[in-house]
Amino acid sequence: MDFRLIDEERYARQMGERVLPALEACRVEGWMDPAEEPGLPPVDGRLHYVCYDAAKFDDLREEGATGVFHGAVVISHGFTEFAAKYAEMIWYFLLAGYSVCMMEHRGHGHSARDVDEDHIVYIDDWRRYVADLAKFAETVGRAYSDGQPMHLYCHSMGGGIGAAVLEQHPTLFDKAVLSSPMIAPATGVPNWVASLAAEILCACGMGRRAVFGQGPMDPEFKPEEHEGASQARVRWYHEQRLADPHHRTNAAAFSWVRQALRLSRAVQKTSACDRIETPILLFQSGRDVWVLNEPQDRFVARVRDGGADIERVRYDDAVHEIFSMPNATLGDYVGRILDFYGSPQLVIV
Repeated sequence: MDFRLIDEERYARQMGERVLPALEACRVEGWMDPAEEPGLPPVDGRLHYVCYDAAKFDDLREEGATGVFHGAVVISHGFTEFAAKYAEMIWYFLLAGYSVCMMEHRGHGHSARDVDEDHIVYIDDWRRYVADLAKFAETVGRAYSDGQPMHLYCHSMGGGIGAAVLEQHPTLFDKAVLSSPMIAPATGVPNWVASLAAEILCACGMGRRAVFGQGPMDPEFKPEEHEGASQARVRWYHEQRLADPHHRTNAAAFSWVRQALRLSRAVQKTSACDRIETPILLFQSGRDVWVLNEPQDRFVARVRDGGADIERVRYDDAVHEIFSMPNATLGDYVGRILDFYGSPQLVIV
């Protein structure tokens, strides 16, 4: 069966005329109360999510759709991202026969925020991200999988959160893809220095303030900042951010940095890696400037030593967002993911 990627030459048009109307026809929007976790104080504000039903999608008779239900994919997005950015990947999962469930992490998109400045991403404790994602998967994701496999697809920050979920809930997902996962963020300085600075600044009452040099989103699209990526894709992402004020988060609060580094240390512990049972496919970007490659390699080795099945696939020329790459790379990437999940043989064209 042919499985066609979106044509980069007609990207915006195909997304607007074909992909988005189809997604809207099978989309359900919902809200979830935050998870209650021992050791975490309760918080106000609900978390926003969207789900896409594979059966309703198949009723549309889209060209390339398998027409056979294979379960559900839960998506865990990256720092400053939002659900609408993943429309193309959601489209491919639906074509392959998967329902898709995606929650916007706290502080992102339409989910609850804990700071007044809309462009700042703040979190008080990284464990809250993990508890919320696990609850979402156990309730909403499980319902959409309808007795079939439930898989995880993560990117960047969402990959760090996903890794922690796999460690703390080893039987929750059947398989997991970690794409450029934030096993450790790239802070621009040795992470022990960044951690010490963030701890001190948070202790001084600056936890909710934006990191020095970071601010609101720049409305101007700058192609030179996305060299190597598909310009059609990254321009479309930028336009989605401009279209909705909820999509314009752009700066890390000092508390977010502190918690990201605490998460990093936690997920790399040998004792934590030993608890993983879920088969993992980890994608690494050779030109990544947002997360570090070496900690990913260390994580892979420790998970493998713990007895779990994990494979690393590296794209030497890929940027951080592998799903933003030109079709020549994206086709291989999507094909490997669907093959790993166990979808029927598809020909990516």
